[in-house]
Amino acid sequence: MSGAARAVVKPAALRPGATLAVVSPASTPKPELVQAGIDCLQGLGYRTVLYPHALDRGPLYYAGTVEQRAGDLMAAFADPAIDGILCARGGWGSAELLPRLDAGLIRANPKVFVGYSDHTSLHVWLAREAGLVTFYGPMVAADFARPEGFDAVSWGHAFGGSSGWALSGGDGLRVLRAGVAEGVFAGGCISIFAEALGTPYAALPATADEPRVLFLEDIGTKPYQWDRMLLHLRYAGMLEHVSGIVFGDMRQCVGPEDEALVEAAILHSLRDFAGPIAIGLRSGHVDSPNITLPLGVRVRLDLSEAENPRLDFLEKATVGS
Repeated sequence: MSGAARAVVKPAALRPGATLAVVSPASTPKPELVQAGIDCLQGLGYRTVLYPHALDRGPLYYAGTVEQRAGDLMAAFADPAIDGILCARGGWGSAELLPRLDAGLIRANPKVFVGYSDHTSLHVWLAREAGLVTFYGPMVAADFARPEGFDAVSWGHAFGGSSGWALSGGDGLRVLRAGVAEGVFAGGCISIFAEALGTPYAALPATADEPRVLFLEDIGTKPYQWDRMLLHLRYAGMLEHVSGIVFGDMRQCVGPEDEALVEAAILHSLRDFAGPIAIGLRSGHVDSPNITLPLGVRVRLDLSEAENPRLDFLEKATVGS
């Protein structure tokens, strides 16, 4: 696999004192949680800019109209004073923005973009249309607003330009199926990832020349729903040339009594998938420190030893560090 095969655009590393835009591409956040998250970010040494419609209420559950939400996001990418863009919360609404985004402007002004859940649609679009490396990680009102809501180690590695760093059992990784795989890291919230199939905004399939390691997580998703959505991905050809799969922490999906069932459902649905499978990575919908994952960089998933699972990030996610 050659990195030259990808038209990858990497954002600049976040230096001390970087300026972060806070935007709400989807649902309305609670103002007090946004302020608590901003206070945390400023305590870490960042400057913050709350965008005009980030706290808007309505229409419906949205943080402003689709024009306002898309306008805030594009303005943040266009502003040379902004170094990174953080979503306030998820909810629903990011997919509405996609026809209104400007890939050329984003390629010319690459920025760190951070969010999870509903913002999977933005991660997929930014990778597909702009080639941008993005970050599945903590949000302002959802994570920075709560005590110990973000994982400082992965945040530092992801945005500081580290390569050769890894996540392991201490980060929740467990082995469901042994093996070793390499590929470009991709994915996000499985319900958003799967629902895009059949639209112009679906993730591009992996290829033999450039396989993928897929990360999938969600909230409130029952074992049969995991089985169903994985079958959907299989039938759509999205698991061809996927070399390995990492699932998130299932504690926001099922209670302890159903943990074994959800793992059995995953293994049933993936019985014809040949690659290694891990589970438990604490990124996205978690109640523990949220781990930041760079999407669009090469990784190595080593599940050859049950007591020492590893996800190694083989290249830098940012430039200029």
